[in-house]
Amino acid sequence: MHEQLSFADVDGGAALFGEVPSRYDDISLFDATLVVVDLETTGGSPVDDRITEIGAVKVRGGEVIGEFATLVDPGMPIPPQIVSLTGITEAMVHDAPRDSEAFLSFLEFARGSILVAHNARFDMGFLRRCAERLHVRWPFPAPLCTVTLARRILSRDEAPSVRLSALAELFDVTVRPTHRALDDARATVEVLHRLLERVGNQGVRTVRELASYRSESASRLAAKRHLGESLPTRPGVYLFRGPTDEVLYVGTAVNLRRRVMSYFSGTDPRRRMSEMVRLATRVDHVECAHGLEAGVRELRLLAAHAPAYNRRSTQPRRGWWLVLSTERFPRLKVSRSPTDQSVGPFSDRMVAASVGDLISVGAGLRTCATTGRGATHHWCRPDSSGRMIGGCRAASPVPVTLTEYAGRVMKARAVMLGDCGDIVERAIAEVSRLATAEMFESAARQRDRTAAMIDTLARCQRLRALCVVAELVVARPHDGGGWELGVIRHGQLASAGLARRGVPPMPVVEALVAGAQTVNPGVGPLCGAPPEEAALIYRWITEPGARIVSASQPLTLPAHGAARRLDWSRLAREARR
Repeated sequence: MHEQLSFADVDGGAALFGEVPSRYDDISLFDATLVVVDLETTGGSPVDDRITEIGAVKVRGGEVIGEFATLVDPGMPIPPQIVSLTGITEAMVHDAPRDSEAFLSFLEFARGSILVAHNARFDMGFLRRCAERLHVRWPFPAPLCTVTLARRILSRDEAPSVRLSALAELFDVTVRPTHRALDDARATVEVLHRLLERVGNQGVRTVRELASYRSESASRLAAKRHLGESLPTRPGVYLFRGPTDEVLYVGTAVNLRRRVMSYFSGTDPRRRMSEMVRLATRVDHVECAHGLEAGVRELRLLAAHAPAYNRRSTQPRRGWWLVLSTERFPRLKVSRSPTDQSVGPFSDRMVAASVGDLISVGAGLRTCATTGRGATHHWCRPDSSGRMIGGCRAASPVPVTLTEYAGRVMKARAVMLGDCGDIVERAIAEVSRLATAEMFESAARQRDRTAAMIDTLARCQRLRALCVVAELVVARPHDGGGWELGVIRHGQLASAGLARRGVPPMPVVEALVAGAQTVNPGVGPLCGAPPEEAALIYRWITEPGARIVSASQPLTLPAHGAARRLDWSRLAREARR
Protein backbone atom coordinates (compact mmCIF):
# COMPACT_ATOMS: atom_id res chain seq x y z
CA MET A 1 0.00 0.00 0.00
CA HIS A 2 1.18 3.51 -0.77
CA GLU A 3 0.44 6.32 1.66
CA GLN A 4 -1.39 9.10 -0.13
CA LEU A 5 -2.63 12.52 0.91
CA SER A 6 -4.47 14.99 -1.27
CA PHE A 7 -4.10 18.77 -1.09
CA ALA A 8 -6.71 20.89 -2.80
CA ASP A 9 -4.41 23.90 -3.07
CA VAL A 10 -0.72 23.12 -3.49
CA ASP A 11 0.32 26.80 -3.48
CA GLY A 12 -1.46 27.21 -0.19
CA GLY A 13 0.84 24.65 1.39
CA ALA A 14 3.20 27.39 2.53
CA ALA A 15 0.61 28.78 4.93
CA LEU A 16 -0.04 25.29 6.26
CA PHE A 17 3.58 24.89 7.35
CA GLY A 18 4.29 28.45 8.48
CA GLU A 19 7.58 30.33 8.37
CA VAL A 20 10.86 28.53 7.89
CA PRO A 21 12.72 28.27 11.23
CA SER A 22 16.14 29.88 10.89
CA ARG A 23 17.80 27.86 13.70
CA TYR A 24 17.18 25.16 16.26
CA ASP A 25 15.09 25.89 19.30
CA ASP A 26 16.90 25.12 22.52
CA ILE A 27 14.83 21.96 22.92
CA SER A 28 15.80 18.90 24.89
CA LEU A 29 16.85 15.90 22.82
CA PHE A 30 14.50 13.77 24.92
CA ASP A 31 11.52 15.99 24.06
CA ALA A 32 12.39 16.68 20.43
CA THR A 33 10.48 14.91 17.68
CA LEU A 34 12.94 13.66 15.08
CA VAL A 35 12.05 12.27 11.67
CA VAL A 36 14.81 10.13 10.22
CA VAL A 37 14.38 10.04 6.45
CA ASP A 38 16.01 8.14 3.60
CA LEU A 39 15.42 8.38 -0.14
CA GLU A 40 16.07 6.15 -3.12
CA THR A 41 16.49 8.01 -6.41
CA THR A 42 17.23 7.51 -10.09
CA GLY A 43 20.66 9.13 -9.69
CA GLY A 44 22.71 11.69 -7.79
CA SER A 45 21.47 15.02 -9.19
CA PRO A 46 18.42 16.73 -7.63
CA VAL A 47 18.07 18.71 -10.86
CA ASP A 48 18.18 15.83 -13.37
CA ASP A 49 17.04 12.86 -11.29
CA ARG A 50 13.91 12.00 -9.31
CA ILE A 51 12.89 10.17 -6.13
CA THR A 52 11.80 6.53 -6.41
CA GLU A 53 11.11 5.80 -2.72
CA ILE A 54 10.71 7.67 0.58
CA GLY A 55 11.12 6.00 3.95
CA ALA A 56 10.94 7.81 7.30
CA VAL A 57 10.80 6.94 10.99
CA LYS A 58 9.47 9.36 13.62
CA VAL A 59 11.08 9.09 17.06
CA ARG A 60 10.72 10.91 20.37
CA GLY A 61 12.42 10.14 23.66
CA GLY A 62 14.20 7.17 22.11
CA GLU A 63 10.92 5.52 21.04
CA VAL A 64 9.54 5.01 17.54
CA ILE A 65 6.16 6.72 17.29
CA GLY A 66 5.47 6.40 13.56
CA GLU A 67 6.74 5.28 10.17
CA PHE A 68 6.18 6.46 6.63
CA ALA A 69 6.99 4.56 3.44
CA THR A 70 5.99 4.95 -0.17
CA LEU A 71 7.31 4.11 -3.59
CA VAL A 72 7.35 7.08 -5.95
CA ASP A 73 6.76 7.18 -9.70
CA PRO A 74 9.74 9.25 -10.93
CA GLY A 75 8.17 9.92 -14.30
CA MET A 76 11.40 8.85 -16.00
CA PRO A 77 13.28 5.58 -16.69
CA ILE A 78 15.17 4.00 -13.80
CA PRO A 79 18.78 3.25 -14.90
CA PRO A 80 19.76 -0.46 -14.84
CA GLN A 81 22.54 0.14 -12.30
CA ILE A 82 20.03 1.75 -9.93
CA VAL A 83 17.63 -1.18 -10.39
CA SER A 84 20.52 -3.52 -9.58
CA LEU A 85 21.43 -1.49 -6.47
CA THR A 86 17.96 -0.94 -4.98
CA GLY A 87 15.83 -3.65 -6.55
CA ILE A 88 13.22 -1.00 -7.44
CA THR A 89 11.96 -1.59 -10.98
CA GLU A 90 9.80 0.53 -13.24
CA ALA A 91 7.00 -2.05 -12.85
CA MET A 92 7.05 -1.55 -9.06
CA VAL A 93 6.52 2.22 -9.34
CA HIS A 94 4.04 2.08 -12.23
CA ASP A 95 0.98 2.82 -10.05
CA ALA A 96 2.83 4.64 -7.25
CA PRO A 97 2.07 8.31 -6.48
CA ARG A 98 4.05 10.97 -8.36
CA ASP A 99 6.74 12.84 -6.47
CA SER A 100 4.49 15.88 -5.83
CA GLU A 101 1.86 13.78 -4.07
CA ALA A 102 4.39 11.68 -2.17
CA PHE A 103 6.31 14.77 -1.09
CA LEU A 104 3.24 16.51 0.32
CA SER A 105 2.32 13.33 2.19
CA PHE A 106 5.79 13.25 3.70
CA LEU A 107 5.53 16.91 4.72
CA GLU A 108 2.31 16.16 6.59
CA PHE A 109 3.97 13.20 8.33
CA ALA A 110 7.08 15.20 9.33
CA ARG A 111 5.41 18.51 10.19
CA GLY A 112 6.80 20.09 13.38
CA SER A 113 9.80 17.72 13.49
CA ILE A 114 13.53 18.00 13.04
CA LEU A 115 14.80 16.01 10.07
CA VAL A 116 17.70 13.59 10.34
CA ALA A 117 19.43 11.81 7.45
CA HIS A 118 22.60 9.94 6.71
CA ASN A 119 24.44 12.25 4.31
CA ALA A 120 21.72 14.86 4.75
CA ARG A 121 22.94 17.03 1.89
CA PHE A 122 21.90 14.35 -0.61
CA ASP A 123 18.41 13.68 0.78
CA MET A 124 17.63 17.31 1.56
CA GLY A 125 18.71 18.31 -1.95
CA PHE A 126 15.99 16.16 -3.49
CA LEU A 127 13.32 17.14 -0.95
CA ARG A 128 14.06 20.85 -1.29
CA ARG A 129 13.91 20.50 -5.07
CA CYS A 130 10.42 19.03 -4.73
CA ALA A 131 9.40 21.98 -2.56
CA GLU A 132 10.72 24.43 -5.16
CA ARG A 133 8.82 22.77 -8.00
CA LEU A 134 5.60 22.88 -5.95
CA HIS A 135 6.23 26.45 -4.67
CA VAL A 136 5.95 25.13 -1.12
CA ARG A 137 7.94 26.86 1.62
CA TRP A 138 10.49 24.54 3.23
CA PRO A 139 9.26 24.22 6.83
CA PHE A 140 12.22 22.57 8.58
CA PRO A 141 15.34 23.89 10.32
CA ALA A 142 18.73 22.65 9.20
CA PRO A 143 18.75 18.83 9.39
CA LEU A 144 20.97 16.71 11.56
CA CYS A 145 23.40 14.63 9.51
CA THR A 146 24.55 11.33 11.01
CA VAL A 147 27.61 11.34 8.72
CA THR A 148 28.76 14.64 10.25
CA LEU A 149 27.87 13.52 13.77
CA ALA A 150 29.74 10.22 13.34
CA ARG A 151 32.84 11.98 12.09
CA ARG A 152 32.75 14.39 15.03
CA ILE A 153 32.02 11.80 17.69
CA LEU A 154 33.98 8.73 16.55
CA SER A 155 37.72 8.52 16.09
CA ARG A 156 39.10 7.43 12.74
CA ASP A 157 40.72 4.42 14.35
CA GLU A 158 37.31 3.26 15.51
CA ALA A 159 35.43 4.24 12.35
CA PRO A 160 37.69 4.50 9.29
CA SER A 161 34.51 4.76 7.21
CA VAL A 162 31.24 6.48 8.14
CA ARG A 163 29.13 4.84 5.44
CA LEU A 164 25.82 3.66 6.83
CA SER A 165 26.70 0.00 6.28
CA ALA A 166 30.01 0.46 8.11
CA LEU A 167 28.37 2.18 11.11
CA ALA A 168 25.62 -0.46 11.20
CA GLU A 169 28.35 -3.09 11.38
CA LEU A 170 30.29 -1.14 14.03
CA PHE A 171 27.26 -0.75 16.31
CA ASP A 172 25.79 -4.17 15.43
CA VAL A 173 22.33 -2.71 14.84
CA THR A 174 19.30 -4.99 14.44
CA VAL A 175 18.20 -3.56 11.07
CA ARG A 176 20.90 -3.55 8.41
CA PRO A 177 20.78 -1.14 5.42
CA THR A 178 19.53 -2.70 2.18
CA HIS A 179 19.34 0.31 -0.17
CA ARG A 180 15.59 0.39 0.46
CA ALA A 181 14.33 3.59 2.02
CA LEU A 182 12.52 2.35 5.13
CA ASP A 183 15.17 -0.24 6.04
CA ASP A 184 17.90 2.38 5.71
CA ALA A 185 15.89 4.89 7.76
CA ARG A 186 15.41 2.28 10.51
CA ALA A 187 19.15 1.51 10.48
CA THR A 188 19.91 5.24 10.69
CA VAL A 189 17.66 5.55 13.76
CA GLU A 190 19.70 2.90 15.58
CA VAL A 191 22.98 4.50 14.51
CA LEU A 192 21.72 7.89 15.74
CA HIS A 193 20.80 6.44 19.14
CA ARG A 194 24.25 4.84 19.49
CA LEU A 195 25.89 8.16 18.66
CA LEU A 196 23.70 9.95 21.22
CA GLU A 197 24.81 7.43 23.85
CA ARG A 198 28.42 8.46 23.18
CA VAL A 199 27.80 12.16 23.95
CA GLY A 200 25.14 11.87 26.64
CA ASN A 201 27.74 11.89 29.41
CA GLN A 202 29.50 14.93 27.92
CA GLY A 203 26.78 17.42 28.72
CA VAL A 204 25.04 17.29 25.33
CA ARG A 205 21.38 17.67 26.25
CA THR A 206 19.74 19.80 23.55
CA VAL A 207 19.39 19.71 19.78
CA ARG A 208 21.48 22.87 19.50
CA GLU A 209 24.29 21.37 21.58
CA LEU A 210 24.24 18.21 19.47
CA ALA A 211 24.34 20.16 16.20
CA SER A 212 27.34 22.17 17.38
CA TYR A 213 29.12 19.28 19.15
CA ARG A 214 32.78 18.78 18.47
CA SER A 215 35.03 16.25 20.11
CA GLU A 216 37.85 17.55 22.28
CA SER A 217 40.28 16.88 19.42
CA ALA A 218 38.13 18.77 16.89
CA SER A 219 37.77 21.65 19.33
CA ARG A 220 41.55 21.93 19.62
CA LEU A 221 41.81 22.06 15.84
CA ALA A 222 39.06 24.67 15.56
CA ALA A 223 40.93 26.83 18.08
CA LYS A 224 43.73 27.17 15.50
CA ARG A 225 41.50 28.73 12.85
CA HIS A 226 43.05 32.15 13.41
CA LEU A 227 46.26 30.86 11.79
CA GLY A 228 44.61 30.85 8.38
CA GLU A 229 42.12 33.69 8.54
CA SER A 230 44.45 36.33 7.05
CA LEU A 231 45.59 34.25 4.07
CA PRO A 232 44.70 35.45 0.55
CA THR A 233 42.33 33.61 -1.76
CA ARG A 234 44.93 33.34 -4.54
CA PRO A 235 46.85 30.22 -5.64
CA GLY A 236 50.12 29.47 -3.92
CA VAL A 237 52.06 27.37 -1.45
CA TYR A 238 51.50 27.20 2.32
CA LEU A 239 53.91 26.13 5.06
CA PHE A 240 52.80 25.04 8.53
CA ARG A 241 55.53 25.89 11.06
CA GLY A 242 56.05 24.38 14.49
CA PRO A 243 57.08 25.67 17.93
CA THR A 244 60.75 26.15 16.96
CA ASP A 245 59.85 27.64 13.57
CA GLU A 246 60.56 24.33 11.83
CA VAL A 247 58.52 23.54 8.69
CA LEU A 248 56.06 20.79 9.56
CA TYR A 249 54.15 20.50 6.29
CA VAL A 250 54.15 22.06 2.82
CA GLY A 251 51.18 22.05 0.46
CA THR A 252 49.80 23.80 -2.60
CA ALA A 253 46.36 25.30 -3.23
CA VAL A 254 44.36 27.16 -5.86
CA ASN A 255 42.80 29.13 -2.97
CA LEU A 256 45.20 29.46 -0.07
CA ARG A 257 42.72 30.61 2.57
CA ARG A 258 40.09 27.99 1.77
CA ARG A 259 42.60 25.14 1.69
CA VAL A 260 44.37 26.07 4.90
CA MET A 261 41.10 26.68 6.77
CA SER A 262 39.99 23.15 5.84
CA TYR A 263 42.72 21.75 8.11
CA PHE A 264 40.92 23.17 11.17
CA SER A 265 37.59 21.44 10.48
CA GLY A 266 38.71 18.03 11.75
CA THR A 267 37.43 16.27 8.61
CA ASP A 268 40.81 15.39 7.08
CA PRO A 269 41.03 11.57 6.93
CA ARG A 270 44.79 11.60 7.59
CA ARG A 271 45.38 11.22 11.32
CA ARG A 272 48.89 12.69 11.02
CA MET A 273 47.38 15.94 9.78
CA SER A 274 45.47 16.48 13.04
CA GLU A 275 48.68 15.93 14.95
CA MET A 276 50.51 18.36 12.67
CA VAL A 277 47.87 21.10 13.06
CA ARG A 278 47.96 20.80 16.86
CA LEU A 279 51.73 21.40 16.75
CA ALA A 280 51.52 24.34 14.31
CA THR A 281 52.09 27.86 15.57
CA ARG A 282 52.15 29.75 12.25
CA VAL A 283 51.20 29.35 8.59
CA ASP A 284 53.42 31.05 6.03
CA HIS A 285 52.48 31.32 2.39
CA VAL A 286 53.88 32.19 -1.02
CA GLU A 287 51.46 33.59 -3.60
CA CYS A 288 51.94 32.24 -7.12
CA ALA A 289 50.82 33.29 -10.57
CA HIS A 290 49.22 29.96 -11.37
CA GLY A 291 49.17 26.25 -10.57
CA LEU A 292 52.43 25.34 -12.28
CA GLU A 293 54.42 27.88 -10.29
CA ALA A 294 52.74 26.68 -7.08
CA GLY A 295 53.55 23.05 -7.88
CA VAL A 296 57.20 23.81 -8.65
CA ARG A 297 57.64 25.97 -5.55
CA GLU A 298 56.10 23.19 -3.46
CA LEU A 299 58.62 20.67 -4.82
CA ARG A 300 61.53 23.01 -4.14
CA LEU A 301 60.36 23.80 -0.61
CA LEU A 302 59.91 20.10 0.11
CA ALA A 303 63.46 19.46 -1.04
CA ALA A 304 64.78 22.35 1.03
CA HIS A 305 63.00 21.57 4.30
CA ALA A 306 62.12 17.83 4.16
CA PRO A 307 59.07 18.42 6.43
CA ALA A 308 58.30 15.65 8.89
CA TYR A 309 54.62 15.42 7.91
CA ASN A 310 55.10 15.25 4.13
CA ARG A 311 55.46 11.74 2.82
CA ARG A 312 56.48 12.44 -0.79
CA SER A 313 58.94 14.52 -2.77
CA THR A 314 61.19 15.35 0.18
CA GLN A 315 64.20 13.84 -1.64
CA PRO A 316 63.62 14.77 -5.28
CA ARG A 317 67.08 13.76 -6.48
CA ARG A 318 67.12 10.43 -4.70
CA GLY A 319 66.56 7.51 -7.05
CA TRP A 320 68.33 4.79 -8.98
CA TRP A 321 69.76 5.21 -12.48
CA LEU A 322 70.98 2.75 -15.08
CA VAL A 323 74.35 4.02 -16.27
CA LEU A 324 76.82 2.77 -18.84
CA SER A 325 80.10 2.26 -17.07
CA THR A 326 83.34 3.87 -18.29
CA GLU A 327 85.16 0.52 -18.47
CA ARG A 328 86.94 -0.66 -21.59
CA PHE A 329 84.04 -3.08 -22.17
CA PRO A 330 81.14 -1.04 -20.71
CA ARG A 331 78.22 -2.63 -18.88
CA LEU A 332 75.01 -1.32 -17.35
CA LYS A 333 75.24 -0.59 -13.64
CA VAL A 334 72.74 0.71 -11.09
CA SER A 335 73.90 3.98 -9.57
CA ARG A 336 72.62 6.83 -7.42
CA SER A 337 74.27 9.38 -9.72
CA PRO A 338 73.15 9.83 -13.33
CA THR A 339 75.51 10.41 -16.24
CA ASP A 340 74.80 11.52 -19.79
CA GLN A 341 74.61 7.80 -20.68
CA SER A 342 71.87 6.80 -18.23
CA VAL A 343 68.17 6.00 -17.85
CA GLY A 344 65.93 6.65 -14.87
CA PRO A 345 65.18 7.43 -12.23
CA PHE A 346 63.84 4.23 -10.69
CA SER A 347 62.33 4.22 -7.22
CA ASP A 348 63.32 0.57 -6.69
CA ARG A 349 66.87 -0.69 -7.12
CA MET A 350 65.70 -4.21 -7.99
CA VAL A 351 63.47 -2.91 -10.78
CA ALA A 352 66.39 -0.90 -12.15
CA ALA A 353 68.61 -4.00 -12.11
CA SER A 354 65.90 -6.05 -13.82
CA VAL A 355 65.47 -3.49 -16.62
CA GLY A 356 69.25 -3.27 -16.98
CA ASP A 357 69.43 -7.02 -17.39
CA LEU A 358 66.72 -6.93 -20.06
CA ILE A 359 68.60 -4.27 -22.07
CA SER A 360 71.84 -6.21 -21.60
CA VAL A 361 70.22 -9.34 -23.00
CA GLY A 362 68.90 -7.46 -26.03
CA ALA A 363 72.19 -5.68 -26.75
CA GLY A 364 74.56 -8.48 -25.68
CA LEU A 365 76.31 -6.41 -23.01
CA ARG A 366 78.36 -8.18 -20.43
CA THR A 367 76.98 -8.55 -16.92
CA CYS A 368 80.12 -10.06 -15.42
CA ALA A 369 82.89 -8.18 -13.61
CA THR A 370 85.83 -10.27 -14.87
CA THR A 371 87.15 -8.18 -17.77
CA GLY A 372 90.21 -6.16 -16.73
CA ARG A 373 91.20 -2.63 -17.66
CA GLY A 374 93.76 -3.59 -20.30
CA ALA A 375 91.78 -6.43 -21.83
CA THR A 376 91.75 -6.60 -25.63
CA HIS A 377 88.72 -8.87 -25.80
CA HIS A 378 85.85 -10.18 -23.69
CA TRP A 379 85.23 -13.88 -23.38
CA CYS A 380 82.71 -15.52 -21.09
CA ARG A 381 81.98 -19.06 -22.26
CA PRO A 382 78.37 -20.36 -22.23
CA ASP A 383 77.51 -23.51 -20.32
CA SER A 384 77.72 -26.97 -21.84
CA SER A 385 74.29 -26.66 -23.46
CA GLY A 386 75.25 -23.39 -25.14
CA ARG A 387 72.97 -21.31 -22.93
CA MET A 388 73.91 -18.29 -20.83
CA ILE A 389 71.03 -18.51 -18.31
CA GLY A 390 72.24 -17.04 -15.01
CA GLY A 391 75.60 -16.13 -16.51
CA CYS A 392 77.09 -13.23 -18.41
CA ARG A 393 74.75 -11.79 -21.04
CA ALA A 394 77.70 -11.42 -23.44
CA ALA A 395 78.73 -15.06 -23.21
CA SER A 396 79.83 -16.49 -26.55
CA PRO A 397 81.80 -19.49 -27.85
CA VAL A 398 84.52 -17.20 -29.26
CA PRO A 399 86.18 -14.07 -27.88
CA VAL A 400 84.48 -10.72 -28.54
CA THR A 401 86.84 -8.02 -29.76
CA LEU A 402 86.70 -4.41 -28.66
CA THR A 403 85.38 -3.34 -32.07
CA GLU A 404 82.64 -5.98 -32.04
CA TYR A 405 81.66 -5.05 -28.50
CA ALA A 406 81.49 -1.35 -29.37
CA GLY A 407 78.58 -2.14 -31.70
CA ARG A 408 76.70 -3.68 -28.79
CA VAL A 409 77.28 -0.60 -26.66
CA MET A 410 75.96 1.57 -29.47
CA LYS A 411 72.82 -0.59 -29.66
CA ALA A 412 72.19 -0.22 -25.91
CA ARG A 413 72.81 3.53 -26.11
CA ALA A 414 70.43 3.78 -29.09
CA VAL A 415 67.53 2.14 -27.21
CA MET A 416 68.20 4.33 -24.17
CA LEU A 417 68.08 7.49 -26.32
CA GLY A 418 65.12 6.31 -28.41
CA ASP A 419 67.11 6.08 -31.66
CA CYS A 420 66.32 2.38 -32.06
CA GLY A 421 63.42 0.24 -30.84
CA ASP A 422 64.73 -3.23 -31.72
CA ILE A 423 65.45 -4.27 -28.13
CA VAL A 424 61.95 -3.23 -27.00
CA GLU A 425 60.32 -5.11 -29.89
CA ARG A 426 62.38 -8.23 -29.17
CA ALA A 427 61.41 -8.14 -25.50
CA ILE A 428 57.71 -7.89 -26.42
CA ALA A 429 58.09 -10.78 -28.90
CA GLU A 430 59.68 -12.87 -26.16
CA VAL A 431 56.57 -12.42 -23.99
CA SER A 432 54.43 -13.80 -26.83
CA ARG A 433 56.83 -16.69 -27.42
CA LEU A 434 56.79 -17.76 -23.78
CA ALA A 435 53.00 -17.49 -23.58
CA THR A 436 52.58 -19.55 -26.78
CA ALA A 437 54.87 -22.19 -25.28
CA GLU A 438 52.57 -22.19 -22.21
CA MET A 439 55.42 -21.05 -19.98
CA PHE A 440 53.03 -18.69 -18.26
CA GLU A 441 55.05 -17.82 -15.17
CA SER A 442 58.09 -16.97 -17.27
CA ALA A 443 55.87 -14.99 -19.64
CA ALA A 444 54.43 -13.00 -16.72
CA ARG A 445 57.91 -12.15 -15.42
CA GLN A 446 59.06 -11.12 -18.89
CA ARG A 447 55.88 -9.05 -19.34
CA ASP A 448 56.40 -7.14 -16.10
CA ARG A 449 60.08 -6.47 -16.83
CA THR A 450 59.29 -5.33 -20.35
CA ALA A 451 56.50 -3.01 -19.16
CA ALA A 452 58.87 -1.46 -16.57
CA MET A 453 61.50 -0.96 -19.28
CA ILE A 454 59.02 0.72 -21.66
CA ASP A 455 57.61 3.01 -18.95
CA THR A 456 61.01 4.15 -17.72
CA LEU A 457 62.53 4.59 -21.17
CA ALA A 458 59.51 6.57 -22.40
CA ARG A 459 59.50 8.82 -19.33
CA CYS A 460 63.22 9.52 -19.50
CA GLN A 461 63.13 10.14 -23.26
CA ARG A 462 60.31 12.68 -23.12
CA LEU A 463 61.84 14.49 -20.13
CA ARG A 464 65.22 14.50 -21.88
CA ALA A 465 63.54 16.11 -24.91
CA LEU A 466 62.29 18.91 -22.64
CA CYS A 467 65.48 19.35 -20.65
CA VAL A 468 67.83 19.75 -23.60
CA VAL A 469 65.89 22.84 -24.72
CA ALA A 470 67.76 25.90 -23.45
CA GLU A 471 64.65 28.08 -23.29
CA LEU A 472 60.98 27.41 -23.88
CA VAL A 473 58.17 29.92 -23.33
CA VAL A 474 54.69 28.42 -23.03
CA ALA A 475 51.25 30.00 -22.59
CA ARG A 476 48.04 28.35 -21.40
CA PRO A 477 44.52 29.81 -21.15
CA HIS A 478 43.68 30.97 -17.62
CA ASP A 479 40.31 29.95 -16.14
CA GLY A 480 39.43 33.57 -15.43
CA GLY A 481 40.53 34.75 -18.84
CA GLY A 482 43.94 35.79 -20.07
CA TRP A 483 47.05 33.61 -20.21
CA GLU A 484 49.19 31.66 -17.76
CA LEU A 485 52.84 32.02 -18.80
CA GLY A 486 55.94 30.00 -18.02
CA VAL A 487 59.59 30.40 -18.99
CA ILE A 488 61.30 26.99 -18.86
CA ARG A 489 65.06 26.58 -19.10
CA HIS A 490 66.63 23.11 -19.28
CA GLY A 491 63.54 21.49 -17.73
CA GLN A 492 63.28 23.93 -14.81
CA LEU A 493 60.81 26.76 -14.27
CA ALA A 494 62.81 29.97 -14.58
CA SER A 495 59.92 32.45 -14.43
CA ALA A 496 56.12 32.45 -14.24
CA GLY A 497 53.43 35.08 -14.70
CA LEU A 498 49.87 35.85 -15.66
CA ALA A 499 48.61 38.11 -18.44
CA ARG A 500 45.09 38.91 -17.27
CA ARG A 501 42.10 39.31 -19.53
CA GLY A 502 42.47 42.43 -21.66
CA VAL A 503 46.23 42.73 -21.05
CA PRO A 504 48.46 42.24 -24.15
CA PRO A 505 50.46 39.08 -23.34
CA MET A 506 53.66 39.72 -25.32
CA PRO A 507 54.95 42.61 -23.13
CA VAL A 508 54.38 40.34 -20.12
CA VAL A 509 56.30 37.55 -21.86
CA GLU A 510 59.20 39.88 -22.60
CA ALA A 511 59.36 41.01 -18.96
CA LEU A 512 59.26 37.41 -17.72
CA VAL A 513 62.06 36.34 -20.07
CA ALA A 514 64.20 39.34 -19.09
CA GLY A 515 63.84 38.59 -15.39
CA ALA A 516 63.98 34.80 -15.59
CA GLN A 517 66.41 32.75 -13.55
CA THR A 518 69.61 31.67 -15.30
CA VAL A 519 69.78 27.87 -15.53
CA ASN A 520 73.04 26.22 -16.58
CA PRO A 521 72.70 22.62 -17.81
CA GLY A 522 74.01 20.00 -15.44
CA VAL A 523 75.09 16.39 -15.70
CA GLY A 524 72.75 13.58 -16.69
CA PRO A 525 70.04 12.97 -19.28
CA LEU A 526 67.85 15.66 -17.67
CA CYS A 527 70.64 18.25 -17.68
CA GLY A 528 70.52 18.45 -13.88
CA ALA A 529 66.76 19.14 -13.61
CA PRO A 530 64.97 17.39 -10.73
CA PRO A 531 62.87 14.62 -12.35
CA GLU A 532 59.66 15.54 -10.52
CA GLU A 533 59.88 19.18 -11.54
CA ALA A 534 60.60 18.28 -15.16
CA ALA A 535 57.67 15.84 -15.18
CA LEU A 536 55.33 18.47 -13.69
CA ILE A 537 56.37 20.99 -16.35
CA TYR A 538 56.03 18.43 -19.15
CA ARG A 539 52.44 17.63 -18.11
CA TRP A 540 51.63 21.36 -17.96
CA ILE A 541 52.98 22.17 -21.42
CA THR A 542 51.31 19.15 -23.07
CA GLU A 543 47.80 19.62 -21.68
CA PRO A 544 45.07 20.83 -24.07
CA GLY A 545 45.22 24.55 -24.79
CA ALA A 546 48.95 25.01 -24.17
CA ARG A 547 50.82 26.98 -26.83
CA ILE A 548 54.55 27.38 -27.44
CA VAL A 549 55.31 31.10 -27.66
CA SER A 550 59.00 30.68 -28.44
CA ALA A 551 61.72 28.03 -28.23
CA SER A 552 65.48 28.14 -28.59
CA GLN A 553 65.27 24.80 -30.42
CA PRO A 554 62.53 22.32 -31.39
CA LEU A 555 60.93 20.19 -28.69
CA THR A 556 60.92 16.75 -30.33
CA LEU A 557 60.50 13.18 -29.11
CA PRO A 558 62.74 10.43 -30.57
CA ALA A 559 61.23 8.72 -33.62
CA HIS A 560 61.89 5.22 -32.29
CA GLY A 561 61.29 5.97 -28.62
CA ALA A 562 59.56 3.68 -26.16
CA ALA A 563 56.48 5.94 -26.13
CA ARG A 564 55.31 4.06 -29.22
CA ARG A 565 54.75 1.02 -27.01
CA LEU A 566 53.06 2.66 -24.02
CA ASP A 567 49.70 1.15 -25.01
CA TRP A 568 51.25 -2.31 -24.75
CA SER A 569 52.71 -1.42 -21.37
CA ARG A 570 49.32 -0.16 -20.12
CA LEU A 571 47.61 -3.41 -21.17
CA ALA A 572 50.39 -5.38 -19.48
CA ARG A 573 49.81 -3.53 -16.18
CA GLU A 574 46.07 -4.14 -16.42
CA ALA A 575 46.68 -7.85 -17.02
CA ARG A 576 48.89 -7.99 -13.94
CA ARG A 577 46.06 -6.56 -11.81
